[in-house]
Amino acid sequence: MKKQYKSEAFASAHEAALGLAEAAVLSRRTMREFDEMCLTPVREMTPEDIRELRRRERASQAVFARYLNVTTSLVSQWERGQKRPRGASLKLLTLVDKKGLGAVA
Repeated sequence: MKKQYKSEAFASAHEAALGLAEAAVLSRRTMREFDEMCLTPVREMTPEDIRELRRRERASQAVFARYLNVTTSLVSQWERGQKRPRGASLKLLTLVDKKGLGAVA
């Protein structure tokens, strides 16, 4: 998945820092700080946020799950608050929220 930057300037700074990190000139901790500063933030989503997002996209739980490469049961658990999306799933939900379901098709 392509990284989403706050701006072109942040993209340039982050790419330069990434090169330094790969050359072991920049520490992992400093690289994490660059990530937080430069990359588009991913916010936690409530069950209501997820349900509203799915409905806004006019998708059933099964179709929504298919686009996100998760099970229908997991989407249901997210919407009921039994589980919370994390990692790649949360990033995909953020992408769908910003650009629509077609962005992950």
